[in-house]
Amino acid sequence: MRGIYTPVTQIRRQVFAEIARVAFEGEPVSSLEEIPYRIIPGEVPAYRDSVFKERAIIGERVRLGLGLPVRGAGEQGTITGDLDLAHLNEKFYEGALVNVIPFACNACEVKAYSVTDQCQGCLAHPCVSVCPVKAISLVDGKSHIDKSKCIKCGRCKEICPYSAIIKTERPCAAACGVDAIESDYLGRATINHDKCVSCGQCLVSCPFAAIADKSQIFQLVQALKAPGKVIAEIAPAFVGQFGPMATPERVKKALLDLGFSDVYEVAIGADLGAIEEAHHYAHKVATGEEPYFATSCCPSWSVMAKRDFPAVAPYVSSALTPMVATARIIKKEHPDARVVFIGPCAAKKLEAARRSVRSDVDFVVTFEELMGMFVARGIEFGEEPPAPMEGATSAGRGYAVAGGVAEAISNCIRELYPELEVKVDRAEGLKNCKKMLALAKAGKRNGYLMEGMACPGGCVAGAGTILPISKAASAVRQFQEAAKEKSPTESSYHTAE
Repeated sequence: MRGIYTPVTQIRRQVFAEIARVAFEGEPVSSLEEIPYRIIPGEVPAYRDSVFKERAIIGERVRLGLGLPVRGAGEQGTITGDLDLAHLNEKFYEGALVNVIPFACNACEVKAYSVTDQCQGCLAHPCVSVCPVKAISLVDGKSHIDKSKCIKCGRCKEICPYSAIIKTERPCAAACGVDAIESDYLGRATINHDKCVSCGQCLVSCPFAAIADKSQIFQLVQALKAPGKVIAEIAPAFVGQFGPMATPERVKKALLDLGFSDVYEVAIGADLGAIEEAHHYAHKVATGEEPYFATSCCPSWSVMAKRDFPAVAPYVSSALTPMVATARIIKKEHPDARVVFIGPCAAKKLEAARRSVRSDVDFVVTFEELMGMFVARGIEFGEEPPAPMEGATSAGRGYAVAGGVAEAISNCIRELYPELEVKVDRAEGLKNCKKMLALAKAGKRNGYLMEGMACPGGCVAGAGTILPISKAASAVRQFQEAAKEKSPTESSYHTAE
């Protein structure tokens, strides 16, 4: 649904913008309690059957936007009742990152088969014949499925000559590549956080705005208003996300206007990582010391690979991810600065909270959350004079699109070790990633460089993006072409080492 301005998009953006506005304008914390009434005014519901339910859902989205835990309908309390812990100019999370707001969930059927009006009531009615549990009968000349008997095998759908039988799935569950979506006692979706890797694909797939991740907008604005430097590092997928007028240079200027002291490209860290991983492949995989090598810049893919495929775990790259590598460059050049990663990914919020990363990356916000901050400050990109955006190579910027990581590393290998043959496999979407890892575990990917991306399409399809995936990928390619240097070995940060 990205790229389409739906009511779900409007609700999310309004919540982010209102939280940012309260923080920027220094309103009392009690003003946060008014946000549901600002977004849902009056007595007539805008989206659901009750204006009170709508406001209650907005209230839970505000809580998540403050980094606070989601509550059920039976829990009593104000929106800001426990905000004293989060009302700090530092990052804050409590509990799981991605959450289902229970009373916003439509309790969709997990999986169902239904007969549509396309049924012709044919003489053969093969659907009746192939059903192993006799769940299909003819009613008024048309096929009918008794859902109390149906075992959801799908044989009726496969055999129907008119494609009159359809399969429907719960959208969030269909999007989840690790089968983390389950059901509560009322049939509503819940997330099994022992399985969840926080990719956020369920979040962008729910048409009822029932799933949301926690945010650090409120804390980030406090940091921007406090003394000291706050420096942004922005992922290459940002290109085009904020509208056709939002050129990279204008986005940089807008960030400076928000209060950031400077802006770095995360692709700088990607360049350094590509070189390090090229050397690793040549010295470890090509020599046979290690069977294969897997990239690690996508945190959801990396966590899933290490957790579900322990035999593969030792061969997942230990190189710094682009986010962390760039953050360390910034901290080296500006020791007292706070670093904010701005990107497309929900899972990066958890990566930044790891003990080994916590001192490098102080905040993480997505493009969608940043858009809320721009709205809160009334920033219009057509009015922004540009500020130069430079520093990364074409290869580093290409990390934003599926295949770009493997391409950058393999090109580095060919450049640095021209005598080597490079084998590459890649997968996008966690279900496909699992298949690739299963092949590796079975010994069928020996000698390979493997790239995994949790989001179909790569980072441009992350849960915090705004632009349609195909348009975002095209914008990144144009951004790559604009880079002065093409290979990571040409990066000034590499040559400075």
